Amino acid sequence: MKNIMKVLMIILVAICAVNISHAAEKSATASKPNVVIMMVDNLGWGEIGTYGGGILRGARTPRLDTLAEEGMKLLNFNVEPQCTPSRSAFMTGRHPIRSGTTKVVWGMLYGLTQWEVTMAELFKDAGYATGMFGKWHLGNTPGRFPTDQGFDEWFGIPDSTDETLYPTSVHYDPSETKMSSIYEKKEGGKLKALRPYTVEERPFIDTEITKRIIDFMKRKAKKGEPFFAFVPFTLPHLPVLPHPDFAGKTGNGNYADVIVEIDHHAGEIIDTIKQLGIEKDTIVIWTSDNGPEQIEGAHGTAGFWRGNYFTALEGSLRTSFLIKWPGKIPAGTISNEIVHITDLLPSLSTIAGYDIPKDRMIDGIDQIDFFLGKQKKSNREGFPVFNGDELFAYKYRNYKMHFIRLDSMFEAPEKLNMPQMFNLIQDPKELYPLDKVDVAEAWFMAPVSKRIVEFKESLAKEPPIMLGTPDPYVPPKRQ
Repeated sequence: MKNIMKVLMIILVAICAVNISHAAEKSATASKPNVVIMMVDNLGWGEIGTYGGGILRGARTPRLDTLAEEGMKLLNFNVEPQCTPSRSAFMTGRHPIRSGTTKVVWGMLYGLTQWEVTMAELFKDAGYATGMFGKWHLGNTPGRFPTDQGFDEWFGIPDSTDETLYPTSVHYDPSETKMSSIYEKKEGGKLKALRPYTVEERPFIDTEITKRIIDFMKRKAKKGEPFFAFVPFTLPHLPVLPHPDFAGKTGNGNYADVIVEIDHHAGEIIDTIKQLGIEKDTIVIWTSDNGPEQIEGAHGTAGFWRGNYFTALEGSLRTSFLIKWPGKIPAGTISNEIVHITDLLPSLSTIAGYDIPKDRMIDGIDQIDFFLGKQKKSNREGFPVFNGDELFAYKYRNYKMHFIRLDSMFEAPEKLNMPQMFNLIQDPKELYPLDKVDVAEAWFMAPVSKRIVEFKESLAKEPPIMLGTPDPYVPPKRQ
């Protein structure tokens, strides 16, 4: 009898130990919220309903409007003027001038060197499963694909969607310009090119991206494994071709149909998170990498602002930004405080439990208390605006100082003899320089000049990586 009791006690202790272990594992998972970041390609600030678009653009966006109501909406979220720089700033928390990723290029080595530390690598080091589904545009050679930079899984394209149009040219030479491909790397598998990314494939890829991210979330939720999912959709970048399920849906043309499709895909991802029972343990971010296109037929709108990407105007820099974390981020919050795309890497560090690199300049600022409603003000007052390798402007509070003027991507930049200054509250479209209106407001030239000098000094301390620098890159000693 004593032996039987002894065996029962051993079994009971073992069961308790297992239960405690499972509880600890569940607690550890809950303490690391999942992070899902959706990023569309070149959608203007004024496109979706919650930013004044929606029905005015011929396309209702109920799912994204609801996301804004359930979380926080930023009116002053800022990106870089081009695709590659924005994605680099997002991934590294560093201004692209530091990383040699200052502009979109063709026919040469480009992208992040392996020395750079990406957000995906930091999440992975913190115990997260990492998956990316969509457009990369930070390197298209071995060593510079997403799966070389911290992502366990990837489905998508390395470069830009306009490449689908190249073979339609009567003079296209495939021996000179290789056709773009759709890539795939499944968990535990090898990276492979699935098929060419053609204009025929273009209408279907975002639906496939949505299916892949949903599958990824289901697999990780089933395991109780915290995950970071980056979902850089290809829409609405030209060619603006909706999926057949959405073609003609609005009666207002392809662009409106595509906006409805974008809204639908976001809704599918949000619904899946809810269905999996992980809504309270998941941070959802939805944004755009750039302001709108300017090419006729594919052009969007920046709404209240003026300008398109490839410029330093507000229409280029400000994009929509929605963030939701139920029970943590106060619902229905709207703010015009400045936040920059570099801020996301440090802002997520505390809640994800990763360490921000200390061996390099990090330009991002931790905004997590601002997002959580613990403070009303952003921790950022401004930032430099580089377009390519040149300083085009500096944004400071509600002011902007332009050093190089460019109103259209199809014009030549104009170097200004005297900087042009604008009050963005009184003149949101940057039409009336203050030196012609109210010289007294030029007081902000002093704090802006001071910040520019400090930023240039930081570039001297840590020399920038040059565009086209091969791997392995070894940084010089910091001064």
